[in-house]
Amino acid sequence: MKKAGKIMGRILIGLLIVVLIAASGGLFYFKSYLPNTVAPKSFPQTDGELQVGGLDGQVDVYRDGMGIPHIYASTTHDLFFAQGYVHAQERFWQMDFWRHTGSGRLSEMFGAGQLDTDMFLRTLGWRQTAEAEWEGLNPDTKAMLQAYTDGVNAYLKDHHDTALSLEYAVLGLLSPNYEIEPWTPIHSLTWGKAMAWDLRGNLSEDIERAVLLKTFTPEQVAQVFPAYPEDHPVIVNKIGDGPLVVPAYENETPAFDYASLPLDNVTNNFNLVDGVLGEWSDGIGSNSWAVSGRLTDTGMPLLANDPHLGIQMPSIWFQIGLHCVEKTDACPFEVAGFSFAGVPGVVIGHNDRIAWGFTNTGPDVMDLFIERVNPDNPNQYEVNGEWVDFETREESILTSKGDTVTITVKSTRHGPVISDVYGPLKNEGDPKDEKFVPFKDRSGVEFPDQYVLALAWTALTPSTPFEAIWGFDAAQNWDEFRAAARNFHVPAQNLLYADVDGNIGYQMPGDVPIRAKGNGTLPVPGWNDEYAWTGYIPFDELPYTFNPAEGYIATANNQVPPRDYPHLITFDWDSGFRANRIVNMIESAPGAIDISYIQKMQGDMYDQNAETFVPLLLDLNTASDL
Repeated sequence: MKKAGKIMGRILIGLLIVVLIAASGGLFYFKSYLPNTVAPKSFPQTDGELQVGGLDGQVDVYRDGMGIPHIYASTTHDLFFAQGYVHAQERFWQMDFWRHTGSGRLSEMFGAGQLDTDMFLRTLGWRQTAEAEWEGLNPDTKAMLQAYTDGVNAYLKDHHDTALSLEYAVLGLLSPNYEIEPWTPIHSLTWGKAMAWDLRGNLSEDIERAVLLKTFTPEQVAQVFPAYPEDHPVIVNKIGDGPLVVPAYENETPAFDYASLPLDNVTNNFNLVDGVLGEWSDGIGSNSWAVSGRLTDTGMPLLANDPHLGIQMPSIWFQIGLHCVEKTDACPFEVAGFSFAGVPGVVIGHNDRIAWGFTNTGPDVMDLFIERVNPDNPNQYEVNGEWVDFETREESILTSKGDTVTITVKSTRHGPVISDVYGPLKNEGDPKDEKFVPFKDRSGVEFPDQYVLALAWTALTPSTPFEAIWGFDAAQNWDEFRAAARNFHVPAQNLLYADVDGNIGYQMPGDVPIRAKGNGTLPVPGWNDEYAWTGYIPFDELPYTFNPAEGYIATANNQVPPRDYPHLITFDWDSGFRANRIVNMIESAPGAIDISYIQKMQGDMYDQNAETFVPLLLDLNTASDL
């Protein structure tokens, strides 16, 4: 026994020595070898010359004092080819991660822990939408996307693994069999769907309302989601140059008769609501404003934009300039601004004639439809009194260990069925999760005995986002800018405009559904056409303004249209405190507005939200007063 003990002791000491060596080696690997030896190999070449096949002619990439690349080319093909090359030089890891996200393939990179995410993304079908989008594009658009793709792949041809990015060294430890694929145009199109999801609108609010109705009365729920304040500014006070004449929107009835819901348990389980909804946070949003030249020190417009997208490292934005050596109809670009790595063109910025910016509109472009399932055949759902088959497709998800998980995705006429893959809507959870409560038990909405929830979402319809972006990049005036905006279907954005001729303008583009009944605030029955989408608000009836009488336009995710606007866009606008502050600062400017005052506005720390609510909170004596 003593001998065995000595052997075991020696084994343990040996293992400890191995662990210590591995630990010290790991410390050296991560603190010295990676940053000092591996990382420099992935840095982009920023001077000298490169011989790259596939170009029509010479391309110059000049980096200014801030390190921002400016590409000069003689053809549109070469311009976008070089942009793809430069994006891959500096951001390929980011591009690779994004394309795997958009295609529901994160498990290939990071293992089976990402299966739930992949299942949800495969169910949404962003890649299928992107593929359909590609088939519908015109030849010129396809050619520009292909040029960008060829530029990315030209860089990948000569750079591999850690020569592309430091992160691949770490990924090699987690997923040693991972192989980098060539870029395709579908990857760029799929990224547009990911951005549409990030800026999707009010799906979470629909779910929150349904959950709150389990505990609160409809009147109390309305207090949690109040109407836009009457004393806060809207973006467009008067549409166009005159009144908009369209049929009045008369449907103010809720999607359900709330009074018919069982409210015996109004005080039931407040903690459940907190657990489901999490800590309340209204967060922050984007800002932009344009000031007419009659209010500025130069007599020319000033435009400011601060789009608050999620914080990432590296940044979600990539600053770049795209310059045709000679501007022609075939090569019309003289533009600088911010792009997305993986996407050709400049998304927000300015060219030689106009400037533009984006903030999120947040229209209600998502509805949850309750589909009644055939109790005798789970592969069928009801449509106007008849049972019809779900549309199905098989999705195979590969993990980093080489395992394959196959799922069956179901869709209805409204969209993909997400109630079995989207956490907040699930009725079946992990048996080990003692806190899990099925959505049907958390919700105050009545459901059939057998049902699923299908998502109707405008972003799942093929559209033309790049034709819009490139149209903005080349536009020379307001009419051309608006013409490009017609192609901007998702995600709907507040487009702010200014030009060298002294004009300012605003256009809301995007597909915003018109509903036969209901207001998009709760899940609705899908087994008949009562709550169906009957079309989209026509572009010419969407809010816009050009050189408004106020002399400025301010957007901060606040209500867009005037109070008497006839169409429903959403009930879930930002509350308008930021917009009110912007308007107040413009109207109270001590003199002619200049760049320094604009900078002061963008750095302003005053919170009008606090101005309203802090005095009320200070007047409370106890928590019971809340």
